[in-house]
Amino acid sequence: MTTNPRLDDWLTTRRPFVLGLFRMVLGLLFASEGAATVFGVLDRKASPTGDWPFWYAGVIELVCGVLVLLGVATRSAAFISSGIMAFAYFTEHQQDGLFPLQNGGLAPVLFCWGFLLIVFSGPGAFALAGLVGRGSGARPVAGPMTEQAR
Repeated sequence: MTTNPRLDDWLTTRRPFVLGLFRMVLGLLFASEGAATVFGVLDRKASPTGDWPFWYAGVIELVCGVLVLLGVATRSAAFISSGIMAFAYFTEHQQDGLFPLQNGGLAPVLFCWGFLLIVFSGPGAFALAGLVGRGSGARPVAGPMTEQAR
């Protein structure tokens, strides 16, 4: 199947912005999960302070979610977030069935793979780390249609 080069170029130039929006939405959703667990907001009962592993997971979700949302230490926070979701899936859900739809583990699987994508692709646009001069925020992602690849 032949693709339209103009469409490929148009989509490629917008990749950092879509990746940045994806990162922010994923971070916001993850932080809200953590806030619900730690503080009992969003129609959820708070996990008792120090309750292993739920309260600690909630703190990690809240902190890492905010870091990913803001684009600060993004890859490190996404790596930790991906790992904690893999841990949650295999310790809490896998025992109830093979597939995420069977065992109620769809959210942890999607979070795990979404954060792993951010680990490897970077924060995209709109990251605070890129605004403070570190240069790691909105670097262009090399792809098949960028100038470097031609």
